[in-house]
Order: sequence, then structure tokens, then C-alpha cells
Amino acid sequence: MNPIINLFNFKQKVDYKTEILSGLTVALALIPEAVAFAFIAGLSPLTGLYAAFMMGFVTSIFGGRPGMISGATGAVAIVIVALAKTHGVEYIFATVILAGIIQFLAGLLKLGKLIRLVPQSVIYGFVNGLAIVIFMSQLVSFKDVSGNWLSGIPLYSILGLVLLTMLIIWQMPKYTKAFPASLTAILVVFGLVFFLNIPTKTVGDLASIKGTFPPFHIPDLPFNFETLQIVFPYAVIVAGVGLIESLLTLNIVDELTESTGNGNREALAQGAANIFSGFFSGMGGCAMIGQSLINVSNGARARLSGIVASVMLLVFIMFGSSLIEKVPVAALTGLMIMVAIGTFEWASFKVFTKMPRSDIFVMVVVTLITVFLHNLALAVIIGVIISALVFAWDNAKRIRARKYLDENGVKHYEIYGPLFFGSTQTFSEKFDVQDDPNEIIIDFKESRVADMSAIEALNKLTERYKKLDKKIHLKHLIRDCRNLLQNADSLIEVNILEDPDYKVMPK
Repeated sequence: MNPIINLFNFKQKVDYKTEILSGLTVALALIPEAVAFAFIAGLSPLTGLYAAFMMGFVTSIFGGRPGMISGATGAVAIVIVALAKTHGVEYIFATVILAGIIQFLAGLLKLGKLIRLVPQSVIYGFVNGLAIVIFMSQLVSFKDVSGNWLSGIPLYSILGLVLLTMLIIWQMPKYTKAFPASLTAILVVFGLVFFLNIPTKTVGDLASIKGTFPPFHIPDLPFNFETLQIVFPYAVIVAGVGLIESLLTLNIVDELTESTGNGNREALAQGAANIFSGFFSGMGGCAMIGQSLINVSNGARARLSGIVASVMLLVFIMFGSSLIEKVPVAALTGLMIMVAIGTFEWASFKVFTKMPRSDIFVMVVVTLITVFLHNLALAVIIGVIISALVFAWDNAKRIRARKYLDENGVKHYEIYGPLFFGSTQTFSEKFDVQDDPNEIIIDFKESRVADMSAIEALNKLTERYKKLDKKIHLKHLIRDCRNLLQNADSLIEVNILEDPDYKVMPK
């Protein structure tokens, strides 16, 4: 197949009407998010909007998941806010470029498959925490410019418009799916506000979105080791946060669409998009679960929707800012609240009493870290670490030894369960070195020697038998153990004729 045809998935059946209308809806939903995240990072609104365009455009064409939307995100904004305050926007551009290079290298090294190590409990916690964050971020719409809660008519008007938006999005698909419910809701609320002259906040009240095509710009800073020392730590965190959020979003969209994306290709695309974003005056970003769910729920499944969303966003910036700035914030707030409701894994409550307590604990911890620290990477990493430790502890208790004497007086130890750093102590306690006969057979057919801690435990055990001049037969050991056993001399016979074929981590 022609690689260009394969790249753009031209053979995929595309519903052009659905893709274009969904892309238009996503473009409208991207605007307030990009502006808000730019403000969080202490940057100009156009820096966020340019990032949303560049991230969305590049990843829609080259990414590993058709239908997934990328843009400027809060996770990246939170990481770079300190750098923006201390060193300025030029260092942000350099950081984003370096983060993109790191992500691109991760894709080349095929590290995207590491997302398989994230347990379901962590994904539940991540998704639920993100849903709560999306919901809480919409509450600012119910405050005035001074940060005080609205009251009276202004509150009732925006609340009524938000509820109307949510009602249309909820009910319209029951009657027709010919037109995206989310876009219909935005247009209806826009029409009501415009023709009835309802006083309410609009996109223009957040900031002006008028701009030009993203200008190409090489970061204006000294290219020396001191600069690298400043931006590198931030770049590593931005790259990690972006990859984790993007690959988890890819997994979620995979489940919703019952298809399979390509994590390594997505890492390459995210890296390239951040590189372009840094050179074209953007703050960088990653995949956006909210906008991706809007797109998927509208029925979009191809790359066209993401391309349309990014291109229309640029059109709004360059030519349609005066019109888009009149769109009521209430319509976009209602849309994002519905996204939060749809994002939350309500099924996690159904299995709450059926899940192991360790999984429940992990899910709650990840959710709380996501909500209160807004650090998605930290939440996922901590969740994975806790899950790994629980798994190691559970497996450490599973080491068993079946003991018996045969007719020749030889004592057999048949080992069951994995021998690794967590189970070495229990393994050593299974042997009665002093009282054992002069010949012992230790059979590892139903076990696996997994790491160097296990090798060291075997070395210590054979040393104890060696001091008593007792002969040991080690059967069904992995091949790598033979060279690593320090005491494998005339007193020890290592039988590797029926060894399983797997490797031990070298010293």
C-alpha cells in the first residue's frame, strides 16, 4: 500500500457531514479552554490558541488515534507557570520544543507500549479525577470579573442557559442524530441570547481572540548550557505529562470506539506537534479528553474531524473573532459539564464492592491527586507504584515448597511460585539445611527465578549446603543462572536440560 494513503487513512469510510459538523463543534469548545489555560500559565490568550491549532492539526494528521483531539491543556499549563513567571515566554517556547524532541524520541524507541503497565484501577481514578476537574473548571463561569459568585438575574440567566444547553445535548439524540446535539445546543443558546438580547457573559468577555496566522519564531534566548539547565527539567516533566495524558486518552477512546490506536505513533505525533508549537509561538499541549469525547460522541471516527476543528479554530482567530466573541459562555459551559458527566466512570461505583481493597485505594488516591494537585502524571505514577507494590507483596506470599523423601533417601524440594526480591526470605525459610540428608534436589519446574535478588538467594542457600558437604541438584533452572551461581562446583549439579527459555536481569 502507498505509505501516503496509509498515513491519511484514505481507505477508511468517512461520513463527511458528521466529521465536518463535529469538527466545528470541537473548534468552538477549544476556544475558552485554550484561553483559560494560557491565563493559568501566565501567557497571552493567542499563545494558547496557537498551541491548540498546531497541536490539533499535526496530531490529527499524523497521530495514532483518528478522532482524538489535542490542544493546549491545563496539565501542561500548570507545569510551565513557574518558568513563565521567572524567565518569560521565550523560555516557554524553548521548553516546549525540547519536550517535543523528548516525546519524539520516546516514539522512536517505541515506549508507547509502556502504557500497558497502567492498571484499570489507575485508569478509573484518572478518568474520574479528570471529570471532576473538568466540572470544577466550569464553575468560574458563575463568577464575575472580581471573582465573586453571581447573584440575582445574572446568575439566573446564565444558569438557565447552561441547563438549556445540557437539556438539548441530553434529549436531542433520542429524536434525531442527523445533526450534532452539542452544536445544536450552542446555536440555539447563541440565537436566544442574540435575538432576545439576554445579558450574559460571552467569549469576548474572557479575552480577544483576534490574531494572525501563527508567526514562525525561533526562541530569543542564549543557546548555552546554562539555558539547557533551566529548561531541561521542565521539558522532561512536560514531555512525561503530555505522553501519559495522551496515551491514557487514546486508551479511553479505543474503548469507546471499540478500535485500536497506535501509542508509539501518537508519541511521535505529539512530539512533532510540540516542536511545531514551540516554533510557531504556542505554549504546547497534549491530547484533550474532554474535546476528544465531544468528537467521539458526535460520531466522528476519522482524521477529518480533528483537521476541521484545528483549521476552523484558525479561521475563527484570523477572520471570525468578532462573531465567535459573541458566543455565550453558558453554551460552552453546559457542553463541558455534559462532557464531565460523560467522562466520569459511573460503572466504577457498581464494581466498588467487588474490587479488591487495594484497587479501591489506588482508584481513590489517583482521583484525589488529580483533583487537588491537578498533576495527572504524578497521580498516574503514584497509582502505578502502589499497584506494583501490592502485586509484588501478593506474589511474595505465593512461594511454596513441596517436600518429600524418595526411596533412596534423597530429599526433594519442588518450588511453586515466582522467586524474586519480594519472596527470597520466605524461600530461604523453606529449607532445613542442618537436618536435611546429604543429597537434595531442588526443582524449579513450577517456579521462575526472576531477578538478581533471587540469584543471590540461591547463592546463599548453596553456600549453606556447601559448608556441610551436602550435594545439591538444582533442576529446571533458567540458563542464565548457571553462570551466575557462585557455588556451582563439584558439590552442586545444575540440570539445565529442560530449562525454560527466559532471561535473568544481569548484574
